[in-house]
Amino acid sequence: MSILNVQRLFKSFGGLSALADVNLAIEAGELVGLIGPNGAGKTTVFNVITGVYRPDQGHIIFDDNHLEGMLPYRICQKGVARTFQNIRLFKQLTVLDNVKIALHKDVPYQLAEAIFRLPGFFRGEEDIEEEARRYLRIFGLEEKLYEIASSLPYGEQRRLEIARALATRPRLLILDEPAAGMNPQETQNLMELIRWIREEFKLTILLIEHDMSLVMGVCERIYVLDYGQVIAHGEPQQIRNNPRVIEAYLGEEVS
Repeated sequence: MSILNVQRLFKSFGGLSALADVNLAIEAGELVGLIGPNGAGKTTVFNVITGVYRPDQGHIIFDDNHLEGMLPYRICQKGVARTFQNIRLFKQLTVLDNVKIALHKDVPYQLAEAIFRLPGFFRGEEDIEEEARRYLRIFGLEEKLYEIASSLPYGEQRRLEIARALATRPRLLILDEPAAGMNPQETQNLMELIRWIREEFKLTILLIEHDMSLVMGVCERIYVLDYGQVIAHGEPQQIRNNPRVIEAYLGEEVS
């Protein structure tokens, strides 16, 4: 059964079409890639799904909920989390606080307990901190709890962003170029981590990635965008040998 259905999605900016009749269907538990040349509309798809942009037309149905027109924080509450192509952390906060913020969407205490600093508030905050530490241990950041996020190396900032997204307890995790800026060994480690995350947290994962070794190595199915339209979808081997995909990437007709 599909957990995410994107139906006949259109989006334009200033009269220029960014997405035209985009359709995606992702089954619960799948790990699916979205690829295409620069400017194909991949990040626009993510931005529309997660409420950053409103679609001009079309439907986005996640677990029987229509997301089109919903605000980003409401979409997050429904169980959709994402990372960004350009890392977006709370750069002047600590590593620990970045993850604790994500956990505060479902605080385990009442407003009155927080205002009057009742015992329930402190117990709740202790639980939140322990859970934040657990996510950071998973990503090898347990030694960096009190460092300022902006001081981390680029690869560790990427891992922190994924840890923060997971801390919202999503059912669909959307990753926008998670391997950007990573060396080959870091990319290999990330590929193994993505597989482990999917199994450990029982997640559905949709990712954009330019690193073809990661996409072909980790994704079960792949959609290909070009000029805002889906030109192919299928298993990695099918996509690798598809003439329209080769033409889109090479910019010339393949005989």
